[in-house]
Amino acid sequence: MFVGMQAVRVKYRDRQKYICHEGQLTFESFLECVSKKFEIPTLDLKVYDDLNTEVDEDAFAFLVMKPDLGVLEVRLPKGSDFEDSVSPSTSHPLCTSNSSFDEGDSDDTIILQSTPVQRNRADLTHLAQLMENILRKKPGGERILTEYGRTKSLTDSRRRDMVKILVAHMASEHGTSPSKRVKEDYAKGITALFPYLADPQGTLGYEQYYNPVDGSGFLAWRVKTLQKEASEGQKKRSPQLLTGGPDSGERTPFCKENQLATETQCCEAIALMKDTTDEAIIREKMKQTFTRRQAMVNDAVKSSEIFTTFPRFLDIKGMIEQDFSLMFGDDISARFLEKWPTHYRQKVLEQSRGLTQRSDLEDLLHNAESTTEELEDGWDSEMSSILLLIHLMPPSSHGRNKRPGKLSARQAIDHLVKFIKTGTSVEGHLDSITESRQPYLLAVGTQRSAIQKYFIVIDKHAIPCRSPDALASFDELFKAHFVFATSYNRDLANVYHFLQTAVYQIDAATTKVNPRVKEMRARMLH
Repeated sequence: MFVGMQAVRVKYRDRQKYICHEGQLTFESFLECVSKKFEIPTLDLKVYDDLNTEVDEDAFAFLVMKPDLGVLEVRLPKGSDFEDSVSPSTSHPLCTSNSSFDEGDSDDTIILQSTPVQRNRADLTHLAQLMENILRKKPGGERILTEYGRTKSLTDSRRRDMVKILVAHMASEHGTSPSKRVKEDYAKGITALFPYLADPQGTLGYEQYYNPVDGSGFLAWRVKTLQKEASEGQKKRSPQLLTGGPDSGERTPFCKENQLATETQCCEAIALMKDTTDEAIIREKMKQTFTRRQAMVNDAVKSSEIFTTFPRFLDIKGMIEQDFSLMFGDDISARFLEKWPTHYRQKVLEQSRGLTQRSDLEDLLHNAESTTEELEDGWDSEMSSILLLIHLMPPSSHGRNKRPGKLSARQAIDHLVKFIKTGTSVEGHLDSITESRQPYLLAVGTQRSAIQKYFIVIDKHAIPCRSPDALASFDELFKAHFVFATSYNRDLANVYHFLQTAVYQIDAATTKVNPRVKEMRARMLH
């Protein structure tokens, strides 16, 4: 190997360039420099000498030492979209320039005039880079890139994740009704970045992501889903006179002091929070950006970016509690933990004893009235007392679309809290989620009566609760609905509406509730 400046002439298709490298030139660094010079991927590159013989890593180490090396030719597999997506580019920092080897001064470098074909190549390269940048900046994006790099393919799950990430970006940049041109550009970018995802039998190769002829494809379908969700949200709110609850719109802070007023100030605070490890600074900046978050979570498009913009929800405990207190004040925030043990818990036990006794209800009643030492199986005393509320106010039928055999109280409990044993991967649990669900508690422990920590699961993210205490964690779960402006799970709506209007006393006069909730309020508030 040479030490110092090393220059190798390289040909790709109809262009030749010098690859200049300072230091030891290895096969890997050679491919990286070639990739950057010609803007082509390194994964599938093949290298050939003047005799059209393929050069591998061992042969390269020998050939590069020869003074009469000649021109090395690099090729991509036939059919690769990157064959049509190269454009001139500046060299990578590892591939240093030198005046004696400058492309403009070398007779061995062919500089072509810009043609429509080359402009198309440049456009594809730009789109591929855009797709890569979007994926690298979003949670889960690196896993998509890694999987493709390893397998030259994407599983259905990873493909769905990719489409969701890209359409979320598309909607944030172009609205929920992007033009045909925008959707087609994203589809082109996908197959330019991931050549093996292109359909070899398709006319364009990217029709499975967006077909400009009939408007079908994964991207188009995801856009329609976002439009439907936004439309249904509007329909649900507009005809109702009673609109109280967590998804009733932006709320002004209980205390308006110290809120950042300008976009620039908010962006600076958000950037600082992402970089610092000082919890005091993070908590202060989270307070100052409260109104910005309220605007985000109540925006149908931007709400999906909340954990990307404010990732400290995921590693700093107490952020939900802080936002809720900013929203309603400390007095309302403290009501559940103050009133449940002293008033509501005993009322719930009394009302539950009057229900028709089934085995699952009997187990909850037994555990709610037992000490930790007396428990043999099932949830601890506090969690059991909360779950009894679901038996007192079970799921209601849902309008005209009544399901045969509506969800039982026992089944509805699974929508409020799930249990995994200590040692089970929380990340694995998140990956196993296949459908959109409202927030719920994930309890981690050796058994249900011995929980070591709780998480709030929302949008496939796990937010750590402040305490392993069941009441405190459930208090946080309830508050998360307001902090993230997400609606209640419809099978738990009666329970949440009761807590909201009776215990926390939020929007009691403006929230439409089921008659069963009104009946339970009458029983427990007298």
